[in-house]
Amino acid sequence: MSISREQVIHVARLARLELADEEIDRLGAQLSAILDAVSKVSELDLSDVPPTLHPLDSVNVLGEDEPRPSLSLADALLNAPDPEGSAFGVPSV
Repeated sequence: MSISREQVIHVARLARLELADEEIDRLGAQLSAILDAVSKVSELDLSDVPPTLHPLDSVNVLGEDEPRPSLSLADALLNAPDPEGSAFGVPSV
């Protein structure tokens, strides 16, 4: 599939790229090669391939939620640089 010079300029404008004339010609050839490679997928018979969301089977890898005790207030504020009472002190913005 060949891409025209005007199409390259249009795509560059959409991407907010400023291209020199030699870059337009070079990128046009590269984009055409990419489109040719991608178009080969349409030649494959994929009628017996089921649609997939992910190439690997997805399984729930997360553990069960189990309640457990959290940190004490003293432990939570142990490394705080500037604790203010029972909260973390932060600079005012």
